[in-house]
Amino acid sequence: MQQNDFEALVKHLCTLADLPSALAALKQVEDEEVSSAAEALTGQFALADAEGEKRIYHVTVQTNEEGNDEEFVEHVMNEGDDIVRFVAWFFDSQFDVKVKDIYQMAGKTYRQPKRS
Repeated sequence: MQQNDFEALVKHLCTLADLPSALAALKQVEDEEVSSAAEALTGQFALADAEGEKRIYHVTVQTNEEGNDEEFVEHVMNEGDDIVRFVAWFFDSQFDVKVKDIYQMAGKTYRQPKRS
């Protein structure tokens, strides 16, 4: 995918309302790698109430060394957050594109999460 096409895709995705809309749009992308990655993520998101927030998690199950299934949960964003958080997470987790670069393409300011 050409850089200008990629930037246009990021900007388009950032106009969408929510994670399901953005994931559906990613599945329709002509670039096979992007659409396949989006398709593979289908059904791997869960919504949970935590600390008074509705959080969206990416949930995967992997088999550990003992042959037992282990569930891995990663906080992606909160319901109602700017969709750029999901777009940045998607391209970072699937294609190693820096989160900061996605925010920059989208014309948004990236703030490093505070360490606890």
